[in-house]
Order: sequence, then C-alpha cells, then structure tokens
Amino acid sequence: MFDLTELERAHAIVGQAVPATPARGWPLLAERLGTQVIVKHENHTPIGAFKVRGGLVYLERLKRERPNIPGIISATRGNHGQSLAFAASRHGVPAVIYVPRGNSVEKNRAMKAFGAELVEHGEDFQAAAEEAQRRAQFTGLHMVPSFHPDLVLGVATYALELFRTAPDLDVLYVPIGQGSGISGCIMARDLLGLKTEIVGVQSTEAPSYALSFAAGKVVTTKTSNTLADGMATRIPDADAFALIRKGAARIVQVSDDEVAAAIRAYWTDTHNLAEGVGAAALAAALQEKNKLSGKRVGLVLSGGNIDFDLFRSWVGAEAPAMA
Repeated sequence: MFDLTELERAHAIVGQAVPATPARGWPLLAERLGTQVIVKHENHTPIGAFKVRGGLVYLERLKRERPNIPGIISATRGNHGQSLAFAASRHGVPAVIYVPRGNSVEKNRAMKAFGAELVEHGEDFQAAAEEAQRRAQFTGLHMVPSFHPDLVLGVATYALELFRTAPDLDVLYVPIGQGSGISGCIMARDLLGLKTEIVGVQSTEAPSYALSFAAGKVVTTKTSNTLADGMATRIPDADAFALIRKGAARIVQVSDDEVAAAIRAYWTDTHNLAEGVGAAALAAALQEKNKLSGKRVGLVLSGGNIDFDLFRSWVGAEAPAMA
C-alpha cells in the first residue's frame, strides 16, 4: 500500500497541522491492568480523534492532483466527517457530509463549525453512505470513501509516532470501525520490522469484522446498534479485511457495558475523556487482563468526542459503582 518513505512524507504533511500526540504510561491504569501500559492519545488532535490525519493526507493529494476540484462529499458517524471538514477548510475545498438521522449532536455541530454542509439521511451509516454516493454521481463532487490507501497512510502516522516512542510493545489493542486505524498500525509495524501483536476490537453489537475474521471471508450484519458509534459498522471493507486478516492476531468483542466501564476508568485513572470507540481498546485489554501479565501493552485512545447527554446516560449512570 505504501513504503516507509511515503509514510515519513505523510507524517510531515500531517505535522503541518497536527503536532505529535502523547504516548504516555499511567500508573493507575498499570495497576488496573496489572502490567505496563502505554496510551496513544489521539484524543488530543485538533478534532479530538485520529481520523484528522487521514483527511489531511487525502486532501493534500487530491488538491495537488486536481487543483480545481469543485468539492468533496462523504458519509460518516462523526470523526471521519470532522477530519474531511477540517482538511477541506485548510485547502479551500467545499465539503458535504452525510450522517444518519439521530447522529451525535455534538459531532454534527463540530462538522458544521469546520465548514461542512451537513445532510441527515437514513437510519444508519450504510444508508447515509449510499445516498452520498448517489448525490456524488449527479453533482460532480468527489466522493471520499471511508477506507482508502491515502486515509490509511495518513492515520498510520500515529502508529509511526507510537512505535518510535515504544518499539518494545508486546501487544497493541486497536478499535475497528471502517478499518483504517488498525490497517495503519499493521502497515507501520511491518515497515518498521517490529513484532508487536496487534489485536483488533469490535462491539458485540456490531461485530462484522470479528465475524469475518473468524469465517475467513467478509461477513455482514443486519444491525450495528452499539452506543460506541465509531464501531457501528455493518459491512466490512474488503481491502481492510484482507489486511486485517493477514496482520492482526485476533479480534476481541466488547459489550457496551464494558466500554462504559473503560470510559470511566480512563476518566478516573488519567482524567482523559474517551468516546466509546476511543475506550474500546482498554475494554478489550481489561477483558484479556489474565493474558497480559508481564507484557508491555499499548492502547489506542482513538477519540474523545462523546456527547454530554450520552456520557451522562450511558457512562455516568453507574459511576458510583466504579471499581
């Protein structure tokens, strides 16, 4: 998909807008997991999520190769759309973003604030994506997919930063939505010649990649009703699945309750706010705690964009019972 020279160049492009994010050890998290832990804080980017890196690299190439591009269009549950809106605004390119009805109110507001035209359509991400594709065909806008080599190249820059800070990680837990994040981690690990075991994480309510990994072929689901909206994927991307199947050790499924507990753990142990998908890696590590003794563990905190009302109703409701 790309080589180390291209990854270094992408890191320079991303670095013009996004400083390297911290990769930190947290003593209380280490106590909780009973082993050494390093957290990659992608919740500290300008949009509060790792996706910004992919948008910046994608738009840089698109604008360079098509300087008169009339605009872009895409679909999202939030962070992909924020990434494209942020990057498009830097290049003076109009952006139209489709979201499903009932999408995160605060992510919708953020996309509009970055300059995107927001359109609500359909009951889930897949319906919004299909409508965005139809509009692209009739308007001449450039359709940006959820998974693309340039998006993977961009988000792989966080893995490059992490692996150069902590090349001795035994295992790295990475959430899976559309697959760009874990694909970038696999690519960066392999290009650097490291042996880190990469473990994907999905929701029990949206396990399409986990089911596909187990079956050895793409498996779709009829629903994706998880509160961790960044993992709400019904149809895996075939290219992403091929890379994950080859490069990941396994995929762990976590429940919404486990994710909520992980969000609370991040807050109490580090005072960092994680959204659902952002806490999924910690939820998986806690589920596999007995396997991790003596290992150096990496966790990708991929984003912190959780609506206040969702946090209060889902995460905060049982806060007094926090272990």
